[in-house]
Amino acid sequence: MTSVRVWGTGFGAVAVLVATGSWVMAAQEVDAGLWAEVRPVIETRLVADSRGTGYGETVPGLRARWFCGARALELREDPGGVVRAGVNTLCMEYGVSGGALVECGGSGYPQVVRLEREADGDYRVVSREEPPDGAGYAEWTQDHFGFLTESEVDDTVSPTSLEAAARAHFGLPGDARVTAC
Repeated sequence: MTSVRVWGTGFGAVAVLVATGSWVMAAQEVDAGLWAEVRPVIETRLVADSRGTGYGETVPGLRARWFCGARALELREDPGGVVRAGVNTLCMEYGVSGGALVECGGSGYPQVVRLEREADGDYRVVSREEPPDGAGYAEWTQDHFGFLTESEVDDTVSPTSLEAAARAHFGLPGDARVTAC
């Protein structure tokens, strides 16, 4: 009789763990419709905040500019209409010289972006937080991202789409080489 109680308790505990794990995994899914609305706003803000920070911008002949991308790690709409987006970002500064795309700099790191819906229905960024360089980085990511999402924080955003956008912007062919600044 004791072994039946032990097995029953063990089975119940496993069932609770499986149900909790399934709920947590489902909670990590990103609302594609909401992401489609806020992603362009986030990326535009990243570009605006990057302007004036790159070496390529100091070399007029390169016509350098910033291209930024974001990947959603967490996305939720809080009461009051504020959207909290935990994102991985990548911003690259590209210019053009001699028919080649010139990469002058870049940075990528996780961020928490908060957005509000305007009266016209569009979103605007109201705050952006990023981790400190060096000491405190790991603690910041633990504090700002859930356990399951924290493991995705170190997954980098691919520069492929940024390179394609830069080539198109500068009128370069899709296979134009990328060189260092």
